[in-house]
Amino acid sequence: MAFCGLDFGTSNTTLGLWRAGAPTLAPLEDGKVTVPSAVFYDPAGTLSIGRDAMARYVAGENGRLMRSLKAVLGSPLIEEKTQIGRRAIGFRDVIGDFLKTVKARAEASTGTALEQVVLGRPVFFVDDDAAANRKAEEALRAIAEGAGFSAISTQFEPIAAALDYEQQVGDEQIALIADIGGGTSDFSIVRLGPARARQAERDDDILANDGVRIGGTDFDRYLSLGTLMPLLGFRSPMKRAGRDVPSGYFHELATWSSINRLYTAKTLRELTEVRREAANPALVERLIRVVEEQRGHTLAMAAEEAKIALTDAPRAEIELGWLEAGLSLGITPEELEAHTSALAERIAGRIALCLSQARLTGDDIDALFLTGGSTRLAHVRTAITAALPDARVVEGDTFGSVGTGLAIEAARRYGGSAVAQVK
Repeated sequence: MAFCGLDFGTSNTTLGLWRAGAPTLAPLEDGKVTVPSAVFYDPAGTLSIGRDAMARYVAGENGRLMRSLKAVLGSPLIEEKTQIGRRAIGFRDVIGDFLKTVKARAEASTGTALEQVVLGRPVFFVDDDAAANRKAEEALRAIAEGAGFSAISTQFEPIAAALDYEQQVGDEQIALIADIGGGTSDFSIVRLGPARARQAERDDDILANDGVRIGGTDFDRYLSLGTLMPLLGFRSPMKRAGRDVPSGYFHELATWSSINRLYTAKTLRELTEVRREAANPALVERLIRVVEEQRGHTLAMAAEEAKIALTDAPRAEIELGWLEAGLSLGITPEELEAHTSALAERIAGRIALCLSQARLTGDDIDALFLTGGSTRLAHVRTAITAALPDARVVEGDTFGSVGTGLAIEAARRYGGSAVAQVK
């Protein structure tokens, strides 16, 4: 039986294989090894995933787009259904459809059936709730089984990233692995080295694991709430003194996993009443148009694209002419930081907890290994590196380290001793 490592990410997904004695990532979409964790169903229920799914939505095709699917794990949404044309489909089935497609594409690229898998998982699906974490992992395992895997195990995503980093380590060291992804930020402290890489059991080398449910989609949400949503009436007053336009609509619209919940006749009826009582009804009229035309994901994509652009540009422009003629918005890196600095500080704060768990100080850390798309955000990076000022900073494959490491872990667990010798 063939095995693999599957990094089902909040924003992007990769699948790691073991080929010719080394880990590699399978092509999953148009030759690319990453596929955005997005699905699009047309009214007939026909499925597209990844970039194609988003392109169909942007082109204005009739259908339902869903992104950040992993965020549903550990939330009540996992037991709910969403409307696709005339039928309702459970979110478990939505994730299952996505994983089945990823699996089939990897199998097509290799000509081999993939039956055994190591699934990446965050340290915490849900903060401070052991029962919810167990339930989330159980749901992920069950969905993977439904997708066609017969042998399923899991590994913490930062541990998988550590295994990827270990391939380039020439001496023994203690590394802190920071995996700042789309939905969670995870940290592990691990002893690494050529001799340790050859050991079958590595439990004693894992000194600490910690994490928090904050990731890139939270930065999208905070940026959207701070810049885009006020254009739709967020925090604007009602005619009645002392009241603002209800905020719940904007929080749902700014959150990838809940956008589709607004697309109901009930919501539109409510917003019509809000517009009537709003001190600035023109703003609420924009909100109504977004909901009527089901363009919430257009706004979420705009916030995400602006965030990414600001990693190396002095300004990001968001064109909103589709919403109102001449409407646009410019955002600077300073504004991004102002709206999301609290998130960066909370992420970096987990490092102290991780060190305490390992009974180490910052001086004991030889290397800080960074992976995950949100490590590209300057203020996130600054906050993390400031916590370990003397550690050598090592850049990982932003979107591929975890998938590569999971392939190594799969080789250890399912491939036998002949392929488990990575070094």
